[in-house]
Amino acid sequence: MIVLDSHLWFWWINLEHGRFSADCKVQIERAERVGVSPVSCYELALAHHRGRLELPCSPGDWFTQALEPAGIELLPITPGIATRAVGLTEIHRDPFDRMIIATALENDARLASVDGVFANYPELAERLI
Repeated sequence: MIVLDSHLWFWWINLEHGRFSADCKVQIERAERVGVSPVSCYELALAHHRGRLELPCSPGDWFTQALEPAGIELLPITPGIATRAVGLTEIHRDPFDRMIIATALENDARLASVDGVFANYPELAERLI
């Protein structure tokens, strides 16, 4: 399984594959399962609301199209994910990034991200794409 961060999910759905490496694209295409955290929905809806991200339709309609029909699984936020997010190494304080990282860890998944800060998390060693 591969968990996509918010940016990669948006770019993947919008076929902006040039924004991330060809190797990352191949790994996503070959993955048995690809998922996102619900906090990615929040991040994209908020960015759209604030005018920092343009969606071709309402966020709700975009999510409907960008999840199941696109082969993307919406993963739950579980108590284990919440606990893991709180216990991560104190690299940065962004709670949404920490939830995305914890989602990958709790699902024993790899994490596809272009966020350079993620590489500083020792918990993501061997998991970061």
